[in-house]
Amino acid sequence: MLPNFINLLIPTPVTSNPSLFSWFSEDIYVLLIRLGINLAFLTIIIRFLYYPKTKRKDYLFTYYLIGLITFFLCFGLKKLDIDTGMGLGLFAIFGIIRYRTDAIEIKEMTYLFLIIGISVVNALLATQLDKNVSQINLLEIGLINLIVVIVTFVLEYLWLVKHETRKTINYERIDLITPENYELMKADLTTRTGLAINRFEIGKIDFLNDTAQVRIYYYADDQALSDYHVS
Repeated sequence: MLPNFINLLIPTPVTSNPSLFSWFSEDIYVLLIRLGINLAFLTIIIRFLYYPKTKRKDYLFTYYLIGLITFFLCFGLKKLDIDTGMGLGLFAIFGIIRYRTDAIEIKEMTYLFLIIGISVVNALLATQLDKNVSQINLLEIGLINLIVVIVTFVLEYLWLVKHETRKTINYERIDLITPENYELMKADLTTRTGLAINRFEIGKIDFLNDTAQVRIYYYADDQALSDYHVS
């Protein structure tokens, strides 16, 4: 019985039975090239486009690991050539967004979707003719990634130059929350916070304690002050 167990641990050569485990495959080169391309463009998007604008280090950790595991998951499922498995795998990837975590801002959610999408594209695009699959070369993969980077750069740094951020504060001058006192309240908020406020919104009002939650909007880049999420 012991010899049979030992034989199970010894891999059968791929030439004798291709369906069993093998120590080496030519696909390792494809994996390394695709992984290099994926990491290079993820670094451009995360470290050089996203981080300089937001300064949120916690999302650097999140985006890199999600992009990496998404790439490996899709690459592994592709080798199985199982459509159902691929669909369930992608469903699980995008399902993590629904975990009970802290609320994610729309911009961070967009970058998260971008990271996942780039990783899926880099892992799934075919690079050779196999079973009537259209051929796509590494230059085209690089071009797709480059287009995404260029569009992101234009939107982040050229078109949408100023980044409007927000902050929620508790406000006790409840006599100014009426619409006719909008300008007076804005001037009072500007004086107290020292910020050039663009606009503000009144949220929950507590008449028992004479307080109200007010959300103010301002350009953080011009005033070197952002919201509490920045670390």
